[in-house]
Amino acid sequence: MTEIEAFPINIHESALGDLRERLDRVRLPEAETVDDGTQGIGVGRLGELLDAWREHDWRALEQRWNAIPHYRTRLDGLDIAFWHVRSPEANALPLVLTHGWPGSVLEFESTIGPLTDPVAHGGSAEDAFDLVIPALPGFGFCERPRERGWNSGRTARAWAELMTRLGYERFGAHGGDWGAFVSTELARLVPERVAALHLTMPIASPLPEDLESADDAERAKIARREQFLRTGPTHVIVQGLLPQTLGYSLVDSPAGLAAWLAEALAGFSDTRPEAGGGVSLAQQVDDIALYWFTGTGASTARWYWESLRWEQRGAEAENARAVTVPTACTLFPGEPFPIARRWAERRYRDLISWNEMEYGGHYPGWEKPDVLVDEIRNAFRGR
Repeated sequence: MTEIEAFPINIHESALGDLRERLDRVRLPEAETVDDGTQGIGVGRLGELLDAWREHDWRALEQRWNAIPHYRTRLDGLDIAFWHVRSPEANALPLVLTHGWPGSVLEFESTIGPLTDPVAHGGSAEDAFDLVIPALPGFGFCERPRERGWNSGRTARAWAELMTRLGYERFGAHGGDWGAFVSTELARLVPERVAALHLTMPIASPLPEDLESADDAERAKIARREQFLRTGPTHVIVQGLLPQTLGYSLVDSPAGLAAWLAEALAGFSDTRPEAGGGVSLAQQVDDIALYWFTGTGASTARWYWESLRWEQRGAEAENARAVTVPTACTLFPGEPFPIARRWAERRYRDLISWNEMEYGGHYPGWEKPDVLVDEIRNAFRGR
């Protein structure tokens, strides 16, 4: 299938009934023996999440989803599902938005209106975009890969072909989390086609000499990175080594899936009250339900297994894959693995802006959509 076809979603009623039955007979362990979160998501918080899921209206989410033009096409042997929303403005810049784990295309739902139709949202026509929002392979309604090799580079090549198929020769790219890896590769592989790049998690690491010459701000970032590496990357380790073993629980148990995803959805967001509290309970349930009904717990986890076998690690390897496309970065304080500007400048050779925000975390499309819209507009203005 090389053609592009409309792809409305409609989960069968039997799947909704099956979920209700599973949620009604969830078996939870005893409460954790500490109250500091060091044993993982607490039984009280998970209970609250499951109660919200029992009340969740999947059909309402389907209506929201299907109100956005949704399509499917075959790329490199895999059926890829994506939203494609054209702007009413004739000179709109095509822009591909790529999400990460444990997120989904739902991260960008609130940004679609302001980005495609800025005039209707108090903005200027010059800031209009045609949006292409694909689900990563194995995520959402994309086909789940049956072979190894679907990594950031292969996905970036598929995105380039998708933009060609849609009639876009030149376009912008935005991403965070895995979306930052894919967007970085896209800019590296077809720099003549990428007008500019916007990232909320630039892929850059310090060199050994950076540790010796770090100022106070960089030392704080390094300390946070080291703390995260000691206590935080459980999902990277488990999904990178045993995604299939983990996947049985994620596909078979709604409580297991909810606990695994919610741990990261809350842990990597800016949950301070003054920041808005992070990813809301309603947003978490929408996302978890999407993973459940698409049965993608294992296929999404395999992204980490693939990455450990494909990505070149360390600052030297990153810098060897330099990006020359104009790049704008927006950094949020809730990001668990912070990056300093001078580390990024070695890889992103044309760094046009570097904005560190006061509030927000790893999921700005959910946490701070207005800020993300403004930052994307600024990054691509005049491009």
